[in-house]
Amino acid sequence: MSSLSRTDVARMVDHTLLKPEATPEQVAALVAEARQLGVLAVCVSPSQLPLEDTGDLVVAAVAGFPSGAHKSEVKAAEAARAVADGAQEIDMVIDLSLVLTGRYDACEAEIRAVREAVPAPTVLKVIIESAALTDDQIIAACRAAEAAGADFVKTSTGFHPAGGASVRAVEVMASTVGGRLGVKASGGIRDAATAAAMIEAGATRLGLSGSAAVLDGFAD
Repeated sequence: MSSLSRTDVARMVDHTLLKPEATPEQVAALVAEARQLGVLAVCVSPSQLPLEDTGDLVVAAVAGFPSGAHKSEVKAAEAARAVADGAQEIDMVIDLSLVLTGRYDACEAEIRAVREAVPAPTVLKVIIESAALTDDQIIAACRAAEAAGADFVKTSTGFHPAGGASVRAVEVMASTVGGRLGVKASGGIRDAATAAAMIEAGATRLGLSGSAAVLDGFAD
């Protein structure tokens, strides 16, 4: 962990508030804290957009969150509206049932529908809910995301009962995308040791709600 500086890790962080009861005042406090911490981005629910006083922060919003059990055209419309409201990145949740039943072409098609709704330079991250999947299913979901033109694959919403990010899942995801896509570890990362383990496993972005506590474990 000594090779990772606080500043370097901060520039990998999406400072996140996705609780359904979050108020505009709490979101404004999130933005202010994010600027103070020097993180890369904030990630919020689309209903909280547009954000104010973001400075040079990247603004991310979710689509199809948290279940993923939405029609692809609904996810696409939600993503497009979020971008119109100022989001520069979209974190979409896949329809897990498509992966669990081996309908990988349909999974790819729904990701592509969102990609077409929010073309580059918007960054598209695809949440595969890795804790609910086998290694083979993780691989297939990552391949579908890559084929559909996504920029990142992401472990978790942080809301699924199966759990959040794991080192094993990040390793499998990173191996599958081979550096062609980013890998975002999110869900249950609450200390510096866990964050460092995710980065060592291949994570290039971290989704954190308790960013300050994690970053405090890294030296400047």
